[in-house]
Amino acid sequence: MAVALASQLREGTKAAHTMAENTGFVSCFLKGVVDQSSYRMLVADLYFVYSALEAEIGKLREQKHPVVAPIGFPELNRCEALEQDLMFYFGSDWRNLAKATLAAQEYVARIHKLAQESPELLVAHHYTRYLGDLSGGQILKTIAQKAMKLGGNDGVRFYIFNDIEDTKAFKTLYSATLDSLPINQQTAERMVEEANMAFHCNMAMFKELEGNLVAAIGKVLFGFLTSRQRGGSTEDAVA
Repeated sequence: MAVALASQLREGTKAAHTMAENTGFVSCFLKGVVDQSSYRMLVADLYFVYSALEAEIGKLREQKHPVVAPIGFPELNRCEALEQDLMFYFGSDWRNLAKATLAAQEYVARIHKLAQESPELLVAHHYTRYLGDLSGGQILKTIAQKAMKLGGNDGVRFYIFNDIEDTKAFKTLYSATLDSLPINQQTAERMVEEANMAFHCNMAMFKELEGNLVAAIGKVLFGFLTSRQRGGSTEDAVA
């Protein structure tokens, strides 16, 4: 029997989503304070996370895994865009200069572990990252461009999905695909639990970036920007 996975994931991660929005790094970001040195570290972290996720999802798609393959839409892949952003921020030697933080390394290790032990749970990480990119990511793109005074799309190509013409229609298709996956309610609940873990993995990365941001803008400004908690959009602002 089909389960309403899309709505369960959305409703089941609301609290974690709000917590992610209230981390110091994201809170400052949403208020238009983006330090380029901290942002390029975020881009590096995301590159390593997406490299792992897309490699594992790609393998399972080729193997026609009944649960994972249907959500492996290649038009969502971010690695190529992240490579362009890394080239912009680090230069031609970016492969040697861009390093993953400890939190990103742990996130990557979890993705690989799940691929070996419970591959169906990768759906939770896929949902958490890509739906955020398609939704709130578009808001963050505009904020980053203004805050770092970027001309055009250089440095923010991560947020641009060239192969998706209609974002709203695609998100509808994605949700329908989630709801059509051949899983039972017990697996759906495990996916919701893992999606919350995905948010916590992202929050750990944001936490590691805060030190650089505080050094760049100062403790007083950082404290002021993060003193008020956001109510949470529940869907629209994950970096």
